Amino acid sequence: MKILAIQGSDLKRVNIKTDTTILLATEAQKRGYKIYYYEPENLSFLNGKVIALCKHIRIYDNKKNFFSTIKTFNFNLEKSKVILIRNDPPFNNRYLYTTFLLNHIYKKVKIINHPSAVRNVSEKLFSINFMKYMPPTLISENLKEIRRFIKRHKAVVAKPINGFSGNNVILLKSFNATKIKKLLKTHNHLFFQKFLPGVYKGDKRVFIIKGKIVGAISRVPKKGSILSNMSKGAKAKLTKLTSKEIKASKFIGKLLVKNKIYFAGIDFVQEKLIGDINVTSPTGLAAYKRLSNINLAKTFWNNV
Repeated sequence: MKILAIQGSDLKRVNIKTDTTILLATEAQKRGYKIYYYEPENLSFLNGKVIALCKHIRIYDNKKNFFSTIKTFNFNLEKSKVILIRNDPPFNNRYLYTTFLLNHIYKKVKIINHPSAVRNVSEKLFSINFMKYMPPTLISENLKEIRRFIKRHKAVVAKPINGFSGNNVILLKSFNATKIKKLLKTHNHLFFQKFLPGVYKGDKRVFIIKGKIVGAISRVPKKGSILSNMSKGAKAKLTKLTSKEIKASKFIGKLLVKNKIYFAGIDFVQEKLIGDINVTSPTGLAAYKRLSNINLAKTFWNNV
């Protein structure tokens, strides 16, 4: 019996048309896996065992009610064949604690992405390994350093280190102490980057599976926005990668595999890496399938 355990977010909030987790689960189900689904707060450690209060679910294609619950029960996760860590960011303490608990059983179960890798590969900070592919970048809390950086580059994008889905991302065309202090008070160190106006025409999300480029989409912000997140109204379209983007993606892919990251999404604007190495819960596969008729969930499981 093959069991796929998924650590995910609330199923009631899932948009089946855009959700990558359900796409991966659907393909696994077609391959004979039973799907056991749990949320992070349902994960426990008891007398040496890592257990979760799971829902055994059945997924249905092309239906509004896309799943049914067969039963709910406590399950010893060691009995899984594969565990997917797919709960949405932010990477907060709860997320962190689940990686430590799951790390206890990684030698007995295949876990994607590896829990220690999810913990160690910060989605913003890991990008400092790739500065030759990035626009000018500053990570700081120092107001004098931030002022100098903005003065030098005129237009700068600021975002929290643990930010997600475009939340709290702002465009600064001058030093705004009030806005910056407010963000610093909540988020501490911030990620600043020279603004690339090409984002208005769309970014490029590159899908990396087992270190290889397997596909890409462009995400075009809605009018007047710099946010290319589809959750913020951006529209996806197919795109081709330039030679520079391919070179950078291959280099990044090799380092991700070395760091035990199996599935990731990386983002470019104007051929520049914009600092997001998405490893906690990479998305976009459903949009790619809709646009290209290529199901990368098959590639995902073939390589597993």
